[in-house]
Amino acid sequence: MLEKYQIINNTIIKSEEGNILYYYNINEDTKNEIINVYSVDTHNLTSALDPDEVARLETENDKITLIWKIPNSFKLGDDSTFNISSVGFFITNNKLIIISQENINYFNEKISIQIKSLFDLIILFLNNSIKHFIEHLKIIKVMYRDTQYKINKSMENEHLLQMFNLSEILVFYLDALNGNKTVLNKFYGYLKINKLSTNLNFLNDIIIEHEQAGKQTEIYSQIFAGLMDARGSIVNNNMNLLIKKLTIINIIFLPLNLIASIGGMSEFTLMTRRIPWQISYGIFILSMFILGWLIFLLLSKIGNKKKRRRSLLRLRQKL
Repeated sequence: MLEKYQIINNTIIKSEEGNILYYYNINEDTKNEIINVYSVDTHNLTSALDPDEVARLETENDKITLIWKIPNSFKLGDDSTFNISSVGFFITNNKLIIISQENINYFNEKISIQIKSLFDLIILFLNNSIKHFIEHLKIIKVMYRDTQYKINKSMENEHLLQMFNLSEILVFYLDALNGNKTVLNKFYGYLKINKLSTNLNFLNDIIIEHEQAGKQTEIYSQIFAGLMDARGSIVNNNMNLLIKKLTIINIIFLPLNLIASIGGMSEFTLMTRRIPWQISYGIFILSMFILGWLIFLLLSKIGNKKKRRRSLLRLRQKL
């Protein structure tokens, strides 16, 4: 797909005669057209469509190539996705060619600066992408808190795997932001030396905001990685508590089952034939309840003693 835009009165307007060409979802024929007509290097064109490409800035004579990393549009659902993709900016022959794998819709967002040149438009795009990074970080933080709450009550690995996925996403975000940081500094220096934009102060603010986003991503990544083992221990602890409760129930009912089996035999009826069955079986059931309760108290007492020993050992280790 091809969309053409033009800078008129410090804003961007769609125009068939525009010198701003935006390509997305392109096929092989369109790639060949871009290479042959606008003299875009084949490697740089491939880099703009490669999500694993490293961000970089290349300047050669009047040609400028800028590969930038952006977060993809967030899709909320059963399989929430946070992906990184690349976008290429190519300035040649007074034309700005923007190439991305998917439509990024940055042209429809709010214009916060006066656009007087093609470089100002690039600055606007970089600013919008950083805002998207920050918005995604907020969503990841909310999802992390929700997952953390579920892990504290869950005995399955599903939520733990979801937290691991969020931690992995932050690693990719941090890598993308670090690459973009280098490009931002080089781009700022290039514009300042050649005096190609009047929005250098705004670009400097973008650099500061980008550094804050990078630090925030790094902090989140470290916290997530540090808490992964702790959350795994919580899942194991929840499972151990469940097994402990089931074991206590089995221990209580094992002797009761034995007595109940004996009581269900004809010998018990013969033994209590002189006593009305309502009384004999009532006493039998009551004795089972009493025995089960005594076993439960005994197990609880043993468990409390173990807890006290563990707490004493921890205190001694601390001292």
